[in-house]
Amino acid sequence: MTVKVDIRVPVGRPLPELTDFIASCEDAGFHGVGVHDHHHSGRDVYAVLALAAARTRSLTLYPATSNPITRHPLVLAATANSLAEIAPGRVLLTLAPGFLSVERAGKPQARRDQLAEVVTALRALLSGRSAVIEGHETRMNNVYPQAPEVFVLAAGPKMLELAGEVADGVLMMAGLHPASIEAARSHVRAGARRAGRAPDEVEEIFIVPTAVEDFETAREWPRRWFRPGTPFLNYPSTANLRWLAAAGVDIPADHDPSELSPELAARACDAFGLFGPAEYCAERLLAAHEESGVDHVFFFPSHTANTGYDLPSADVEAFANVIGPRLAGG
Repeated sequence: MTVKVDIRVPVGRPLPELTDFIASCEDAGFHGVGVHDHHHSGRDVYAVLALAAARTRSLTLYPATSNPITRHPLVLAATANSLAEIAPGRVLLTLAPGFLSVERAGKPQARRDQLAEVVTALRALLSGRSAVIEGHETRMNNVYPQAPEVFVLAAGPKMLELAGEVADGVLMMAGLHPASIEAARSHVRAGARRAGRAPDEVEEIFIVPTAVEDFETAREWPRRWFRPGTPFLNYPSTANLRWLAAAGVDIPADHDPSELSPELAARACDAFGLFGPAEYCAERLLAAHEESGVDHVFFFPSHTANTGYDLPSADVEAFANVIGPRLAGG
């Protein structure tokens, strides 16, 4: 397939139903599935991933994403190692400072230096080496020979540089416009150079917001609120606006989304992700592959705080029937 495509699946449904849905993603032709790590949902992402690993044959599976505040690094390493035994070569571990899970736990997000230490420790532990966590040296027994890679989810420049410094790869939310992609990549390269690494050592997965529906409906998303006080385009980070600006779409952080003109919203959609019919989405991905070498994306179905646990059935159907076959044909 010209572009590998993963998709976000929320933990908002009973685990047997989620397992069935993830299996349907494999049947639809997706390369991978990332399940978000929200403890307050009452359902654990790693239980979902274990069930899905046993049920599927080819899907890459990962949390999207875990954090080092509510999950201790040694526990994360052991969990990822266990998943690797069930699904060899099909497991990733992804880390971020934390958002809703950390917020619900009443904790601050991880500091950048803290996240760097944890990612470094996880890569060491999963490879059978000793690691230092908060000043304590430890190691893990029974390490699976094929260590899961560790990715950092990054939206802003500093997190992109951190990914370049310490991670196997980066889940990058920077849109699909060539200028935005180049601006974001420049920070990953800067981090890699600082650590004495070759930039091509750092794998890329581009997080792509999606709304696979008619243009008129899809392009209303930038004119909505994610939740009170947070415009849709500011979620999960106001760094979105930085990359839109790199694409020539200037929107202030304190904007009222309802006051964006339809024309400006449409421009934001074209730069930000996939907002339109399935045929358009397929062509947009092929263009990003041709223009910027994008070869791996993560569908992030558009939602509000109230709809974030809805299963992305429309995206899966569109991928199975239109987008996937078009990407396979090149």
